[in-house]
Amino acid sequence: MGVVANAVLEAGGEVVGVLPETLAAKELAHRSLTELHIVGSMHERKALMADLSDAFVALPGGIGTMEEFFEVWTWGQLGYHKKPCGLYNANGFYGRMLAFLDFMEDEEFMKKTHREMLLIGDNPTQLLDQIENYQAPTDHKWITRAETRCSDTLQG
Repeated sequence: MGVVANAVLEAGGEVVGVLPETLAAKELAHRSLTELHIVGSMHERKALMADLSDAFVALPGGIGTMEEFFEVWTWGQLGYHKKPCGLYNANGFYGRMLAFLDFMEDEEFMKKTHREMLLIGDNPTQLLDQIENYQAPTDHKWITRAETRCSDTLQG
């Protein structure tokens, strides 16, 4: 993220960072940001980032990126926010994950509406265009009991 932050700053943009105290204490804070918020925990970090954000975009990354991204996408699915959630699929990085998400939809573990909430761009311009035109779905309930494959006799 430091490379992205530096590129934005060098291009004259603004960068707002949110970091938990424990990581700031390990000298992982980027002190040249436009704004830097030091918070008490990762939970506080995610809540503040969600409040400050107009949209959520995951670049290729690791498990922390996935955890944070899936959380905000889930929040959108539940109707906690109406902000777009997108993946920058640089060089096909997310291809296998997207295939798995399609499988989840095929197996009825995800509604089509919720799968379609996820914006995917193979280049930044394409993704930004989708974000600009995003319309949040109005259906936020996961599935109704009638839509499940389980019968009432199997549910305790």
